[in-house]
Amino acid sequence: MGSHAAPHHHRKALLVASAVVLTAAGLLGLPRADGAPAAADACRTTSVNLPRGDCGPFWQVLAEDFNGDVVPLGAFSDCEHDVDTSAAYCGGLSGSYRDNWWAYPTGWRDTANSRGRDVVGVYHPEDTVSVGPAEDSDGRMTIRMWRPADGGPVHAAAVVPRAVMEMAYGKYSARIKVTKPAPGYKSAWLHYGGGCEMDHPEGEWTGSLTAFHHPCGGGEQGYFPGADDWTEWHTVSTEWTPGHVRFFVDGRQIGHDTREVPDQPLSWVLQNESALEGPGAAPGSSAQLDITWVAAYAYDWK
Repeated sequence: MGSHAAPHHHRKALLVASAVVLTAAGLLGLPRADGAPAAADACRTTSVNLPRGDCGPFWQVLAEDFNGDVVPLGAFSDCEHDVDTSAAYCGGLSGSYRDNWWAYPTGWRDTANSRGRDVVGVYHPEDTVSVGPAEDSDGRMTIRMWRPADGGPVHAAAVVPRAVMEMAYGKYSARIKVTKPAPGYKSAWLHYGGGCEMDHPEGEWTGSLTAFHHPCGGGEQGYFPGADDWTEWHTVSTEWTPGHVRFFVDGRQIGHDTREVPDQPLSWVLQNESALEGPGAAPGSSAQLDITWVAAYAYDWK
């Protein structure tokens, strides 16, 4: 079943990136003038490396390969500033990361808190999120969730690219791998708000990547199971155009829905949290997801 973000959604902020700089008009994600949707699979993203440039009906507005400054644990802190506005930021960050990234503030509760789970999570970006080179010198954002040995709540993380906060339509892609799996940890990267929800990728990290679409009118959810393991490198993409949402893994379409697809601006939340199914995280356990790049595109309506 699809998950829901914390009960806060967040408005658009302008990207001030080292890789890509945009005007506000470019973030609108308006539909085509002729009303036609994008062609299916118009821009299949399979690349191991960060894709750069526009593709098909999509105009690139975010290109992040994490090869810039190192962001140590502790820097994704003090994120309570101007929450739920386009000015939201984390005071512990500096430079381009402060301009381009935000995170759910410390203390916000994850989805499990509203699901009656024995083990729940609380967002703690300050001790779960970092950026730096891996052993192969490739820059990565690392999400390391963990549960205290005393059995307290899981320390979870939901990071938000500010360039695509409150943007309608677009394409959203990333290269990811769970480099340390453990029971009780999951992701649900999503667009959520106004009774609408699109989740991809979603699933417990010990299982497979799946996708969900919850129609805006509250109809039966679209569930798109996958056969791909979180512990292998995958390129995941969501393509959202007027009346259509499509989900891809390594360029393969694993799901497509047309029922009451959102038409209002929504934020892309890279949400990682405690599990909603199966066993809860064991006290003293941890699990880790690595992200080598993130790219996003507005929908070219011209």
